[in-house]
Amino acid sequence: MIDDLYSTRILKLAANMPHAGRLAAPDASAEKVSKLCGSKITVDVVVKDGKVADFAQDVRACALGQAAAAVLGEHVMGASLSEIEVARDGLRAMLKADGPPPEGRFAELAVLAPVKDYPARHASTLLAFEAALEAVRQAAQRTTERTSRAGAA
Repeated sequence: MIDDLYSTRILKLAANMPHAGRLAAPDASAEKVSKLCGSKITVDVVVKDGKVADFAQDVRACALGQAAAAVLGEHVMGASLSEIEVARDGLRAMLKADGPPPEGRFAELAVLAPVKDYPARHASTLLAFEAALEAVRQAAQRTTERTSRAGAA
């Protein structure tokens, strides 16, 4: 069963991290840490017209957290807050409630289905999506605040 957890596909994803590093001038950044294992992911985003226009991630996580971050990094460009939220919710349901794998842009998360049998690994697997959601929400909120202040002048 452990071979299913650390499949060749998961290990390949973990070894090839798209958008690794940090952005020089992000609209927002978010850091998430798993209290259980110490995995840490920092996400930087630039959001334009409600969609991710630039993205970087600094990933210090187990292979499962890295694999989830790799799927995020591969497919996040052009994604809206709601698309990222739906993917995170689908991943969480797949892991915790035996739900179906996410569909659409982030369907590749299906490779992480075996993680459902390892509850101690759920938090690190969700980390990248939690950080991305927080960063995109912050960027959207800042954009709304700037627009609101400009309209009030």
